[in-house]
Amino acid sequence: MVKNSFISVRVQEKQEENSGSVEFQVFRFTNKIRRLTSHLELHRKDYLSQRGLRKVLEKRQRLLAYLSKKNRVRYKELISKLNIRESKNR
Repeated sequence: MVKNSFISVRVQEKQEENSGSVEFQVFRFTNKIRRLTSHLELHRKDYLSQRGLRKVLEKRQRLLAYLSKKNRVRYKELISKLNIRESKNR
């Protein structure tokens, strides 16, 4: 497991005082997704972890959809900061 690929939650806690905010929750889910992904690279047949990963991905997807509807600027900042999605060239 490579620790450099994980997002430092401590740094985010200093910037974000509200742990219930959408941005903070997405940070936490992204950290968990990266941790589960690295675990599944080693243990390919761990089906319970695969199920957990799918659940966390769905939760993060719903939160990102909510954020994109409510505040497009905060959504784009979060996406670029986390480097989650590919940018579309139009």
